[in-house]
Amino acid sequence: MPDPLLRVQSQLTDRDLVLLGWLADHGVLTSFQVAEALYPSIDYAQERLRALTQKLGVVDRFRPQKPDGGSYPYHYVLAQLGVEVVAAQRGDDLPRRDQARRRRWHLTRRANLPHLLGVNGFFTALAGHARTHPGSALVRWWPAGRCQQMGAFAEPDDNDIAVRVYQPRSRPDGHGIWVEGDRRVPFFLEYDLGTERPLSRLVDKIDGYRDLAHVTGRIWPVLFWLHSPARERHLHQELAATGTIYPVATAVHAEVTGINAAEAVWWLNRHHGAPMRLADLPAAGSGAEQTT
Repeated sequence: MPDPLLRVQSQLTDRDLVLLGWLADHGVLTSFQVAEALYPSIDYAQERLRALTQKLGVVDRFRPQKPDGGSYPYHYVLAQLGVEVVAAQRGDDLPRRDQARRRRWHLTRRANLPHLLGVNGFFTALAGHARTHPGSALVRWWPAGRCQQMGAFAEPDDNDIAVRVYQPRSRPDGHGIWVEGDRRVPFFLEYDLGTERPLSRLVDKIDGYRDLAHVTGRIWPVLFWLHSPARERHLHQELAATGTIYPVATAVHAEVTGINAAEAVWWLNRHHGAPMRLADLPAAGSGAEQTT
């Protein structure tokens, strides 16, 4: 009997492998997030997702129920065979046979699933924007856990042992690098559902990023993706009251504004001009400003 892993690998496209890698790193994506990031239409995405689920068996899906009736769109996670495909692609040891089942159980029951989906939706929307705008790209998307590893932000040419052993105090919801033309902007994401009060707790998070910048010499903006214009306005008031000078930019969720995060939606702290594009936000250190 042929090995299922060998059989399925020959039937997966490069786009399938990107999706499997994202699910390995970020846990769960909805059908609409997958479609926006990777496909020209929702119908095309759903057709391929059905094949990946029912024919190839590399992903599983579930559909949470809404409290007021009805259900959300399908949510996709890795099946065991998908876990094995990703491990083979990355040269990792084969996982335990029950790894996908245990992770699926955890994801379907986690209380902060809306927060995780919101974070993932921020990045998939950027990937979708890049897909339809030549010259732009989301060249890095890291989950929260990777950002907290020792030496996570050390570059290959870093000779300073302090950078390589540094354990970040900052706890971003994600980290990315956005490229547009000759601009290259690394950033940290703080995704806010409006449940963390008072706002001073959001401002206090800046200390960890300031500490990271002191160790690495890289000053990358912190993006607060907020749930309402009122919360955004009050956060800027709090930043002004505390004299925060670290680069912080704010915008309101696309679900409210309908505008992609790559566009001119970012209000930079202490900047009195118009809202800025993601590519125009200030980022310093390690050649962050340019792609060359």
